[in-house]
Amino acid sequence: MLDIIEPLFPDHQGKAMFKSPKILVVDDNQQNLELLEAYLSAADYYVIKASNGEEALEKVAQDPPNLILLDLIMPKLDGFEVCQRLKRDESTRLIPIVMTTTLQEMEDRIKGIEAGADDYLTKPINKRELIARVRSLLRVKHLNDQLERTERVISSLALAVEARDPYTEGHCERMADFSYRLAREIGLPSEEQGVIKDAGILHDIGKIGVPDAVLLKPGSLTPEEFTIMKEHPVIGERICRPLRTARLLLPMIRHHHERMDGMGYPDGLKGEEIPIRARIITVADVYDALTTTRPYRPEIPRKRAIQMLREEAGRQLDPHLVEAFIDIIP
Repeated sequence: MLDIIEPLFPDHQGKAMFKSPKILVVDDNQQNLELLEAYLSAADYYVIKASNGEEALEKVAQDPPNLILLDLIMPKLDGFEVCQRLKRDESTRLIPIVMTTTLQEMEDRIKGIEAGADDYLTKPINKRELIARVRSLLRVKHLNDQLERTERVISSLALAVEARDPYTEGHCERMADFSYRLAREIGLPSEEQGVIKDAGILHDIGKIGVPDAVLLKPGSLTPEEFTIMKEHPVIGERICRPLRTARLLLPMIRHHHERMDGMGYPDGLKGEEIPIRARIITVADVYDALTTTRPYRPEIPRKRAIQMLREEAGRQLDPHLVEAFIDIIP
């Protein structure tokens, strides 16, 4: 019995129906294709086949499989190139790829791992080993898919929170863009740039826990109301903790209202105690707040906003990041 199945749709009687995980088998040898199809079909997997690398990429583009068994040595595109292309693509990078090969050299295996392969099987392939490896990787894929769905739901929730306040329309997208460009400007690795962009979307998600009477108040907040508002970074951290990238996201969500002089919240961090990723989010957040209309004031012209950023350098904002940000804003 399969331990991983995908929901499909209810039948005419309202009962749930399911489809088996789909596996793409790629090999230029017809006998190998038929043998692997027989092994997998007997285990109740749905099999599609491709006889070369180009055909494999076409079939993945048409309907992505749950897992790929990929021969290394093929005409047109070899397995290394196919694997690299799929792992570079954001939409296919999480599909498990098992390299199948007769090659025994360690260099070939290392090359496959560097291309992004998730596992190796040596020909002739043992049926029991094949099914065990496939089942294990599909279980991991299933968990990753669940986490991705969680991330999409939380990102949608962040945009829904933004929609509560007509004055902050587009704030999350601008924050993501500003933060990403600032991270790139100061030379952070590309992986960190992507995480910072995600944090730009999610940084204010904790405002879902702030009452409308406080969040949408047209005037200044009372001390009691401000205390409620200051809870949103902590609430946001708690909401995002289940995310796959939570380890990197959480400090940015929690600390984007800290100040260089230690007068921020929620933890009163000071200077270098504040993670640099959170300092990046803060600079972008302050600039966007200044240059957009809010219930308590009109938008501030760009030149004046830049002047105010510089005035806050060393107090609220990181001076180095302020100057780097000014270089990249339109």
